[in-house]
Amino acid sequence: MTFDLQPHLKGELLELRPLATDDWDELFAVASDPLIWEQHPEQDRYTENVFRTFFDGALESRGAFAIIDRHTQQIIGSTRFHGYNPKRSEIEVGWTFLARKYWGGRYNTEMKQLLLDHAFKFIETVVFFVGEDNVRSQKAMEKLGAIKAGKAVRTYGNRRPARNLKYVIRRTRRAGYVPIINSLPPAGES
Repeated sequence: MTFDLQPHLKGELLELRPLATDDWDELFAVASDPLIWEQHPEQDRYTENVFRTFFDGALESRGAFAIIDRHTQQIIGSTRFHGYNPKRSEIEVGWTFLARKYWGGRYNTEMKQLLLDHAFKFIETVVFFVGEDNVRSQKAMEKLGAIKAGKAVRTYGNRRPARNLKYVIRRTRRAGYVPIINSLPPAGES
């Protein structure tokens, strides 16, 4: 079975569909909020030129998604699969951002659950890299049950390499799990 890097995934709150060239305006409107990037190694990603490099790279990756709020049908962010390695039975999930009004609740959890459920049909390990100073994303990883597995140096855009923490979630650790989506409280409760 071949790993489909851009499936169309739907949850209760979100829809993830392949990112398209026509998504530029709506996605840049979300990404142009400087507070989204304040803890990220590439803190000026809210500027048009820097985000254009990010967006073009996302399209070229053939693993990027537009994240859509199913209620409003608006794009609220992006994420992607990257670095599929069949020999290691591994893939990375990353380059994720959400509009601030969707932070800290059920949206990130549902998005990651959709990606994990899809990935674990094909591979054993999902890897995440989080900027060393990005405390928000580190907490989000821990909330998902990801295990800190070391450090790595990553390059973002045209920047100098930045230190990151590596997190992993393995399918075998999740045997017998109840999907996070099914265990979430009803909308309005957190």
